[in-house]
Order: sequence, then C-alpha cells, then structure tokens
Amino acid sequence: MRTECKNFESRSYPNGDTVRKCNLDLAPEAPWRCPDNCPKFERRLADVAWTHGTLVVSPTPPEPVGLDDGSAAAVLDEAEDILNAAGSDIRAQLDAEREAAEKRGLFKRIFRRK
Repeated sequence: MRTECKNFESRSYPNGDTVRKCNLDLAPEAPWRCPDNCPKFERRLADVAWTHGTLVVSPTPPEPVGLDDGSAAAVLDEAEDILNAAGSDIRAQLDAEREAAEKRGLFKRIFRRK
C-alpha cells in the first residue's frame, strides 16, 4: 500500500498484529496494495521528507498467490459482507437486551419496597 498517502492508516496491537487500511475503503486488495490510479491518492503533507525512527509502519505482509486475478479482493469483500451482517444482528440483540433492562428498571421503581 502507499504509506505516503494521507488516507493510509496503520495500527499495531500488543499481540503483534498490524492493521493496514485505506480510510476511504478504496483499496480492495488491502493490506497488499492500492489501486494503480487511485482517484483519492494525496501525499501526506505533515511528514513529507521526514526521517522516521523505529516507530514506523511494519513491513507489508507478502502477497498471497493469485492476488492479480482478483480472487483476494472477492474473498475480502465476502468476509466484509459476513461481518456487516453479523454486526446488525449483534446490534439488534444488544438493543433488545437494553430495552428489557430498562423495563425491569421501571418495574423496580414502581414496586420497590419502602
């Protein structure tokens, strides 16, 4: 990916995992590469010509075999769809639990012992 783009973001976690992504979701083959002629590519202005120390982005993982045929992007899109579908189900469950808790709280206030 183009780490010099202002829309690139990388985050490392304590377990060693690193997330590399485009904030505009325009890199279907992330974390390996951006589109060749990305319409939203803009060079970062804050760190142009800076020398970075050891807290720079970790190296890009090696590309999987078959990335050029578009199959990786298709798999990533399918995974994103699965996560988005699960997210709405989880949200609905949490909302139902919160609503039930609020109803229980109302009854406790009405029928509380004095």
